[in-house]
Amino acid sequence: MKKFAETPFLPTEVEIEAISANEAKITAYPFEDGFAITLAHPLRRLLLSSSVGYAPIAVKIEGVTHEFDSLRGMLEDVAMFVINLKNIRFKINGDKNQVAVEYSFNGPRDIKGEDLINSEIDVVSNNEHLATINSDCNLTFTVIIQKGIGYMPSEDIRDIVGPDYIPIDAFFTPVKKVVYNIEKMLVEDNPNYEKAVFNVITNGQISPVNAFKEAVSVMYSQMSVFNKVFDLSEVSVSDTNEDSAEVKELIVKIEDLNLSARSFNSLDRSGLKYLGELVLMSEVEVKSIKNLGTKSYEEIAVKLESLGYPIENTLPENIASSLRRKLEQLKA
Repeated sequence: MKKFAETPFLPTEVEIEAISANEAKITAYPFEDGFAITLAHPLRRLLLSSSVGYAPIAVKIEGVTHEFDSLRGMLEDVAMFVINLKNIRFKINGDKNQVAVEYSFNGPRDIKGEDLINSEIDVVSNNEHLATINSDCNLTFTVIIQKGIGYMPSEDIRDIVGPDYIPIDAFFTPVKKVVYNIEKMLVEDNPNYEKAVFNVITNGQISPVNAFKEAVSVMYSQMSVFNKVFDLSEVSVSDTNEDSAEVKELIVKIEDLNLSARSFNSLDRSGLKYLGELVLMSEVEVKSIKNLGTKSYEEIAVKLESLGYPIENTLPENIASSLRRKLEQLKA
C-alpha cells in the first residue's frame, strides 16, 4: 500500500572501495529520484577546486638571471627546467604552509623527483625527470613549495616572491580525476531510487578518501551561512533522533574522561568543561591550549580517537551548530 511522503527519503549507506593507494570508489545510497545528482555534481566540483595540495611556486638558480637563460653543463635550458619542476608533485612535511628548500648537485648525473626528498619535503612523483647535467655543471637552486588550493598564474606570483626568483604557474589541486555515475536501484517495490558512485583519483599528495571527506566538509561549511538567517540546526536535531543522540553523547564532562591529572588541569584552567568543546576545536586550537604539553596533547588525541571523534575530523554542520547551542545553554 502506497504511503504519502512528508519528507525526502534519507540515504543510509556509504561504501568505500580502495582500488589503489591513489584511487578509490565511494558509493552512497539510496537516494530518491533526482537527489543523487543534486549532491554528486557539486561534490565533484568541490573535489576539483577546493582540495588542498602543494606546488612549487618559484625557483632561484645560481648563475641564472631569468627564465629564458641557460646554464653551462645542463642539457635543458632554464625554461624546460622550470616546466620539469612544475610537473614534480611535492608534499610539505609538518604543519608549515610554505618552505624554501635549497639543493646542490654535481654532474654528471640525471636528477629526478626522488633526488629532491629531504626532511622538509616529500615527493610523490619520484621518477619525474628534472634535469641532466654533465661533469662541468654545478646546479644549485632554491625552490619555494607552497600549500594551497586551485591555480595561481606566475604573473600573480611574481610580486609575491620578489625579483630574485623565477615564478612558476602553481597547480595546487591534488585531485587528478573525478567521475560519478548515477545508478538506479530497487527499494522495497520502487525501482526509481538511486545510487551515487564516485571514482576519485589523486596524485598522491592526499588519499582519495581524505579528498572526498574534505569536499564534503567544505560543502557543509559553505551551506552553514544560512544558519545566520534560518534556525536550521534546531530543525535538524529535533527531526532526527540520531543527531539528538550524538549531541547528548558529547555533553559529557571532561572530568569523567579519566584523563591524567596534568591533562585535566590544563583543560580545566582553560575553562573547558565538556567533551563537545574539545570535539569542536581544530588540531591547532587544541595544541594552543595554554600549558598543554606534547604528552598531554597526545593523551587527549588518543582519548578522542577511542571515542570516535579524531581531532582532524569535522562534525556535520547541523550537529556542530546544535552542540554549540547546547553548550552555550549549559555554560550560561
